[in-house]
Amino acid sequence: MKTILKQAEKLVIPTRKVEHEKTKIARLAFELVDKEILKYSQIKGIEFGGSYPKGTWLPEKADIDIFIKFDKKTSEAKFSEISKKIGFAALKKFNPYVRFSEHPYVEAKIKGTKVNVVPCYIVEKGKWKSSADRTQFHTKFMLENLSGSMKNNVRLLKQFLKNNGIYGAEISQQGFSGYVSEVLVWNYGSFEGVIKAMSKIKPGEVIGKASKKFDTPITIVDPIDSQRNLAAAISNENIGKFVLLCRNFVKKPSMAYFKQRKIRSSKSLLENCVVLNFKYKPRSPDIIWGQIKRASNAISTQLELGGFEVIRSKAHTDEKNDAFLIFLLESPLISKYYVKEGPEFFNADDSGGFVIKNEKTSLSMWVGKNKKINALEKRTENDCKKFLHNIISKELDKSGIPKGIKSDIQKGCKISDGRKASKSIKAQLLELISTDAAIFSSN
Repeated sequence: MKTILKQAEKLVIPTRKVEHEKTKIARLAFELVDKEILKYSQIKGIEFGGSYPKGTWLPEKADIDIFIKFDKKTSEAKFSEISKKIGFAALKKFNPYVRFSEHPYVEAKIKGTKVNVVPCYIVEKGKWKSSADRTQFHTKFMLENLSGSMKNNVRLLKQFLKNNGIYGAEISQQGFSGYVSEVLVWNYGSFEGVIKAMSKIKPGEVIGKASKKFDTPITIVDPIDSQRNLAAAISNENIGKFVLLCRNFVKKPSMAYFKQRKIRSSKSLLENCVVLNFKYKPRSPDIIWGQIKRASNAISTQLELGGFEVIRSKAHTDEKNDAFLIFLLESPLISKYYVKEGPEFFNADDSGGFVIKNEKTSLSMWVGKNKKINALEKRTENDCKKFLHNIISKELDKSGIPKGIKSDIQKGCKISDGRKASKSIKAQLLELISTDAAIFSSN
């Protein structure tokens, strides 16, 4: 394993040239924001947050986070209003835009590097007014507790997570954040320590010292807030992938875990996929991701109620104006008929009511071997594309799709099978029908 990790370090440790370029961008952004805060008495200073000041950033992914520190007496309305004004004024030359977490913040790109201007309150430890208030304590804690070698081990872990598609705390990803990577390395001492521990982890295991119990598959305690479970934001799917990846890496370390690799796919399954594509009015990426994920769940429920077995589903957006809801079905075409199971014949009232309700609509009725009265019914639609078209055109209000995107869907929604879907969604479709050998391997 040590030989592989030495090779991987060359991918994750920035060169002096890259460090110099990143420092120039960080200083420029800091100076621009620092100039703007002088206009507001509510602001008591700014500081860097995130991976940049801690020295845990990756060469290919290194956002610059600048935190505006507000007096704790500032109202929430002023907190959001002033921080947006500062962000837009400071980054006006770089096409800034608003993103949302608990509170809105401003983001822009300077020479390909994302710069985030984020508001937080100056508070005592544990007396948080916003989730961003912890950041200054996170930075201080990691600067005091991560050695130089541990920082590079964090970089290795981030690359491992990123290359395997489970890195990032955004709602679109629901993966392992940069801070979680730091916390894991701090707990286990090294990348190797993290991988070996996660390969043997048990259900309900707690990493760190928690002051209360949490109902998640695993718990990762924030070292500066014992009541905060960092694993709560990570999906069960991504926790499962990480555990399997760690097991396989321990058995057979390889650079394939750190570099992009081919994934085995069964393209014949494309005919079992159905894709809903619609345009939406521009909005924050965080908002549209939340809306389409809820829409995907709602459509999955409707398909199941209609008799279609949904194997997997996925939502995707280009974060501009195109959204996709993708479903892998057991079959896109099902039987025209289904059996409606009623009560046992011993139950006089219920069985009588069942007969009255179904005798005129059912094609056949009988007593089954299970002592229950059964009725054979005809489906309203047995083709999934036609079924979805009916929901969108006639039953959208009852579908469970979020109100915020109903009008977008009504204006035009294209329904196609996986074989005819646009090229822009090809990678997402293949991911849905593929097997990643790094995760699912017996070697």
